[in-house]
Amino acid sequence: MSDALEAARRLVPRLAARAAGYDRDGAFPVDDFADLRRTGLFGLMVPERLGGMGAGFAEYAAVAHELARGDGATALVFNMHASVTGALAGIPDQLIEALGVPESFLDARDRVLSAAAGGAWYAVAMSERGVGSRLSRMSTMYEVGDGTFRIKGSKTFVSGAGHADGYLVAARSAADPSLVSQFLVSAGTEGLTVESTWDALGMRATSSHDLHLDVTVPADALLGGVEGLALLVAQLMPHWMVASYAAVYVGVAQAAIDAAVAHLNDRGLADLPAARARIGRADAAVAAARLVVDEAARRVDAAPGEPETNRWVWRAKLLAGTTAADVAASMLEAAGTGASRRGHPLERLYRDARCGSLQPATSDVCADWLGVAALGGDPDADGVGSRW
Repeated sequence: MSDALEAARRLVPRLAARAAGYDRDGAFPVDDFADLRRTGLFGLMVPERLGGMGAGFAEYAAVAHELARGDGATALVFNMHASVTGALAGIPDQLIEALGVPESFLDARDRVLSAAAGGAWYAVAMSERGVGSRLSRMSTMYEVGDGTFRIKGSKTFVSGAGHADGYLVAARSAADPSLVSQFLVSAGTEGLTVESTWDALGMRATSSHDLHLDVTVPADALLGGVEGLALLVAQLMPHWMVASYAAVYVGVAQAAIDAAVAHLNDRGLADLPAARARIGRADAAVAAARLVVDEAARRVDAAPGEPETNRWVWRAKLLAGTTAADVAASMLEAAGTGASRRGHPLERLYRDARCGSLQPATSDVCADWLGVAALGGDPDADGVGSRW
């Protein structure tokens, strides 16, 4: 067992003990993130040469699964940070050479990753009202200045807003709107403001507030050092934008089973055949979803961006979202009306699990992508609308 996975498992009871309070208050889990910083998990995806743990995608998935067993909201925000650091650390050398990435970007990337190993963490500012995470439909725009970029727009569902040390911001070029780029904007940048808007059904402790930007950032804030890479990376290596959520929601589903088992045993209801049958079906469903997530993660580490790898990536997200929702609903029924009261773990887990199919890419988008692929089409290009 890796040090990172062992650290995550030790945190599970601490996260679980705090989860109800953070959910009730809709408050950001500051103590959870202090624990993550203390254990060095912000450096999970950072190469060892820069002071991190040098994890691959499979190890990330295992860690995220464990954290979600403690608190899905904390695991979901951690996922955003891992997506930023993992994507930066995992850009293949061949792609860097093919794109002609400047040396200045590599230096800036290493500074960002080193900071993460030292305890900094990053949020993702991608989604917008009305268009979700479709990069090609965003209204946030940027203009090129003299050694700078001017970014103006608004983002929604920014998990960790107001608490992160920096934000990965997606924006379109004002000069050529077909170009979509991403920038790492420091939390202290003038013109960046957070609007408290998050009051949702589930994942209430993620502080997924709105972020407004009217900022000027230096040239090295451009990820990749080349404009227009965001759509290309989303299509070639979708695992951080799609499958990274999967491990979180399989962890939430497992937490729902654990909570139902504890509830039934505490109340002497474990001998009810109907309840046992629900537990059994849930156990099988979560085990199957976990295997798909593990297979997708294994393939990402072995052959990132390959067509068959990407199919497993989309399968993992689809199954994780639907399995979490179905299992949490069934566990709530198995436990009975008492478990539906506010403050009961299953009531919270039911709400958190229901959000899995809504995270981008949604279950409907995943199913359509897989259907197009199965029918022999191009799942990234065919369809009535853009996926990104």
